[in-house]
Amino acid sequence: MPIKHAIWRVGTQPSPLTTTTLLNEQQLEDMIVEAPQILSGEWMLIGRQEQTGHGGRIDMLAITPDASLVLIELKRNRTPREIVAQALDYASWVEQLTADKIAQIYQRFSQGGNLDADFKARFGSELDEDALNASHQIILVAAELDNSTERIITYLNARDIAINVIFFQVFQHGTEKLLSRAWLIDPGETQANVATTAKVKGEKEPWNGEYYVSYGGEHRSWEDAQKYGFVSGGGGSWYSQTLKLLSPGDRVWVKIPKTGYVGVGIVQEAVQSVKDFQVVTQDGDRPCLEVLQHAKSYQVNADDPEKAEYFVRVQWLDTVPMKKAINEVGLFGNTNTVCQPCTPKWRHTLERLKTLFSKWDPKLS
Repeated sequence: MPIKHAIWRVGTQPSPLTTTTLLNEQQLEDMIVEAPQILSGEWMLIGRQEQTGHGGRIDMLAITPDASLVLIELKRNRTPREIVAQALDYASWVEQLTADKIAQIYQRFSQGGNLDADFKARFGSELDEDALNASHQIILVAAELDNSTERIITYLNARDIAINVIFFQVFQHGTEKLLSRAWLIDPGETQANVATTAKVKGEKEPWNGEYYVSYGGEHRSWEDAQKYGFVSGGGGSWYSQTLKLLSPGDRVWVKIPKTGYVGVGIVQEAVQSVKDFQVVTQDGDRPCLEVLQHAKSYQVNADDPEKAEYFVRVQWLDTVPMKKAINEVGLFGNTNTVCQPCTPKWRHTLERLKTLFSKWDPKLS
């Protein structure tokens, strides 16, 4: 059913705010360019009103921490079905963008900016040209959609086409106008589609059922993860949402970025927030916020569902300390916290790791 927004004044006799409109959709676009967090605090805008060569212009283009792209289209005066069809057409153009073309788009948008340098400043990591535009998602911006179009979008997303809708509604509050936002589909589901459908250079093959996990960062301790049995991600929903891909019984291969592979294990429980996750100590089960080395850092965002740290309990089969991490040429790597690689490189990686982590399969012990 269509998404509907409502905002109520708090009081003994609550009353709803009346809805209103912006001057035009250009005003919303200008607001997004000025404050991209209106869409997402985890994207970096890199293009606006760019010619597609298909007889049209994209509204906006963004990049995510894993160097995948986000095509953003405002409804404007198009019918709901028209915007879906046009966005899919534009996405076929986005898919073909090469690294040099993306850099040129950003230079025009930023009036001479350097994509490599600005990406690093924004996300704190180097831009991997091999990962750049390995996947993309489509985001439609609208005040409302009809039931038929919502069904189409839900159908596409359920079949691994990463498409979603952000609904905006404007409310009048005295002399001010307030803007509210809601997603049609959990953005974590869309991100998971992006992570699992990334294109690879050369041959692609079916996913082999084993998960890749990226674990690390300034506020994460591999020593703690080894000792207490977990992997985690947080600091933004982009980093934590893919943990939802993991279910009890799944096998995970863990890599610390820029360090190497450090362990293999079996998932024991579904994802839990930092406030709920407990670890087993000599004194019994205790909240992780009382035990982990970086607990004070986790506490800062513990009450923020978007930025909080999230944990998945893992029974380790085999691990090594960081100083003995396995990092060889040709091994798979990815910046998503969790992904389902569909590339021969992942198959090669597992074949190699299974010779180095001898306890990877408890049946062989």
